[in-house]
Amino acid sequence: MLKRLNLDNLLFLDIETVPERPSFTTLPEEKQQLWEQKSKYQRKDEFSPEEFYDRAGIWAEFGKIICISVGYFAFKGDIRTFRVTTFHGEEAQLLQDFKQLLNSHFNQAKHLLCAHNGKEFDFPYIARRMLIHGIGLPYKLDLFGKKPWEVPHLDTMELWKFGDYKHFSSLRLMAHVLGIPSPKEDMEGSMVRDVYYEENDLDRIITYCELDVVTTAQVFLRLRGDDLLTEDEIKKV
Repeated sequence: MLKRLNLDNLLFLDIETVPERPSFTTLPEEKQQLWEQKSKYQRKDEFSPEEFYDRAGIWAEFGKIICISVGYFAFKGDIRTFRVTTFHGEEAQLLQDFKQLLNSHFNQAKHLLCAHNGKEFDFPYIARRMLIHGIGLPYKLDLFGKKPWEVPHLDTMELWKFGDYKHFSSLRLMAHVLGIPSPKEDMEGSMVRDVYYEENDLDRIITYCELDVVTTAQVFLRLRGDDLLTEDEIKKV
């Protein structure tokens, strides 16, 4: 049961990704061909490979991570805080920094990673990008040989499914139906590519990513019947 988990053993996270290059035409010729093959099923005849390239960020082979935001609970007596920070910059370095966090502070069996749709997106994406950069996987992302109950990952969308594998609920929808106050976001996921490449505004993306981490934590609190975080309890570090 969720109530049995200690909140300070959980690391909540969210990533933002974009296509690895600003445009299809800036890809090497071989990568263009590979993208055409990879995206053929999804785009069908509606889009050319170049027109569909704006969506390349959702595939780890053709995208890159531009930030990883994390949040964790800290307790001092009866005082609860939720601390949020973000790794950003050159991808290989931010992945190394994230790995260092896992290895130094979230490396024990009791520690769990939590994200919304994390099992389908965030966790495998981070692992794939680490391997692409030649970075060895930290224990919390190396799932080879682990039994299902040994995988140290929680997924708020999976928890909401209650075994229904056909069901998909966005983080925004879950927050709405669970009565969680909506953060004042000025963008959505489909805008990340343009904000990054066209507006060159990484800070705006980081703010959006951190708000999603807070919302994921709020959803988790509601799922286990706890009081929601107040604004005073949320600390940027």
